[in-house]
Amino acid sequence: MRIESKEAEELLTGGDLIALGREADAVRRERFGDTVTFLIDRNINYTNVCCNECRFCAFFRRRESADAYLLSYDEILDKVRETAEAGGTQVMIQGGLHPDLPLSYYEEMLRRIRAAYPAIRIHSFTATEIAHFAERAGISIEDTLKRLQAAGLDSLPGGGAEILDDAVRRRVSPKKILTEDWLAVMRAAHKIGMESTATMVIGLGETMAQRVHHMERIRRLQDETGGFRAFITWTYQPHHTELGGEKASSWDYMRTLAMTRLYLDNIAHIQGSWVTQGERIGQLTLGFGADDAGSIMLEENVVRAAGTRYAMSTEKMVRLIEGAGRRPAQRDTEYRVIKRFDGKRRERE
Repeated sequence: MRIESKEAEELLTGGDLIALGREADAVRRERFGDTVTFLIDRNINYTNVCCNECRFCAFFRRRESADAYLLSYDEILDKVRETAEAGGTQVMIQGGLHPDLPLSYYEEMLRRIRAAYPAIRIHSFTATEIAHFAERAGISIEDTLKRLQAAGLDSLPGGGAEILDDAVRRRVSPKKILTEDWLAVMRAAHKIGMESTATMVIGLGETMAQRVHHMERIRRLQDETGGFRAFITWTYQPHHTELGGEKASSWDYMRTLAMTRLYLDNIAHIQGSWVTQGERIGQLTLGFGADDAGSIMLEENVVRAAGTRYAMSTEKMVRLIEGAGRRPAQRDTEYRVIKRFDGKRRERE
């Protein structure tokens, strides 16, 4: 029987954290046993120029800023090459909303990557970027996605969702697309067979009711399309941002993570975030509903710009998962296991 919004809000507000974690962990165990997966990939931020200028973002720069940048195709290809050489299987290309770049710029980028590195999965561009590309090109969201798909785009990350409640969005990112716009991009992607992930950023001054509203919108769209592979909860990083404020506590994060496992009963994978929480809390997420430990990011710039810096390696990730009493496995973008780790012995599947 599904958890409904009112019950979820009550549990987030005053439910017993340990009991909630145990319940979420039981659901995870029933689905995935002792296996916990991780990914080796690279975040490539092709530009920091952005006309959205979100108040919670420390990464963006205005076009005229001294430290504004736009990577060349060769620089991007070098980063993809380094990813492949390091055993990575995916690149996640994301950037600011650059006011001057046409859709053909992104198509050519994708074609060059696909031609040079056909085995690398291109899991790239947020819904916010897709909407921006479509507006600049003067075509529909669906046609924009079809053109990018034809050029080599495999799937969409869930960034840009933050909190899917327009009262929050208007306060923290007044120039950004609203809830229905974000959902429309994901609906269009799923329609053409392009799967995606979904995310939520907590600690933006939202209420528990607004967090549940976010989860409800995701759950409804998943009922409709079935196109979300995974759900990832992040915490807002307040340093060096216009919005400022305090970082959500680890306990708040863990409670919310457990609730996503229970509430989003139609999304298979729940990912923990060591990137914003650090290794210790990242490990604890594996007892609060997470079946995926995220990625060993060979590069990450957005969270780093807000002053949060953690590092991860395959060896550390394997130890982290084993330390939680789980069996580590490397996965691909589609959550298929490609390598298992058993002490010092490795075996392929």
